[in-house]
Amino acid sequence: MNGSRIAAIGHYQPAQVLTNEDLAGMVATSDEWIRTRVGIRTRHIAGPDEPVDELAAHAAAKALAAAGLSPGDIDLVLVATSTAIDRSPNTAARVAARLGIPQPAAMDVNVVCAGFTHALATADHTLRAGAATRALVIGADKMSDVTDWTDRSTCVLVGDGAGAAVLTACPQGEEPGIGPVLWGSVPEMGHAVRIEGTPPRFAQEGQSVYRWATTQLPAIARRACEKARVAPEDLAGVVLHQANLRIIEPLAEKLGAVNAVIARDVTESGNTSAASIPLAFSKLLEQGALSTGDPVLLFGFGGNLSYAGQVVRCP
Repeated sequence: MNGSRIAAIGHYQPAQVLTNEDLAGMVATSDEWIRTRVGIRTRHIAGPDEPVDELAAHAAAKALAAAGLSPGDIDLVLVATSTAIDRSPNTAARVAARLGIPQPAAMDVNVVCAGFTHALATADHTLRAGAATRALVIGADKMSDVTDWTDRSTCVLVGDGAGAAVLTACPQGEEPGIGPVLWGSVPEMGHAVRIEGTPPRFAQEGQSVYRWATTQLPAIARRACEKARVAPEDLAGVVLHQANLRIIEPLAEKLGAVNAVIARDVTESGNTSAASIPLAFSKLLEQGALSTGDPVLLFGFGGNLSYAGQVVRCP
């Protein structure tokens, strides 16, 4: 095989919307305080009877329908998540069971906020090697399960959701639709973003993450474009992990993608961790902001101070 491409993408968010005004009734905060510091207006919150695999399955079903494929066509399921409550069965296996996918390889990928782009690269490599032919790659997180709703420094950030992509192998002679990945981490700084403890709780060192993201990541994102042989000014879209508008906007500006549509779904969805990139990407496609074949940089970063990015072509 000559690589892979994204055949379709889909997303899902729970119905319940939590506004800044709602949060102001829960902790000492305000709409102005939240908008000024992180740019978020609303976020979607899943109910107690909506586990993360259900969110993932809804998004995957939409992507499958958009690709015109059936569950039986899929032979690899990868789910990027860090909020699954149970260790086994893993989330990928539960998604496969919900959708009726027979005998897939089913694995979870836990790289937190960079999980989707890591999983996308892993699926691309698997298809290139001929070990699978069609894959479901899903980013899904239920951050509300791991949030201390009395801590205003974190509870104002998070939301729940899922996004999914269907990948198909490209035959020889067809240009791949997923470029080479650039990935790595700063393991000695892994403490800067954490989901730890019993029960597990999300915590971060906000200033450390902000400095790292705005000073170190622009050059790394440019290198991801170089690997794909696409200049930043030729990008049609940039979909960064939707962490914080104060990180997204300077990072995009320093990247130099002057002609690109910049995803800002964080304002409506909050930080949905591994779901944020496919969720934002799916919405841009749904809105008609991007067209088939357009080059788009997907760049995840955050938990573990890990990062992964690649240029893809729109389905």
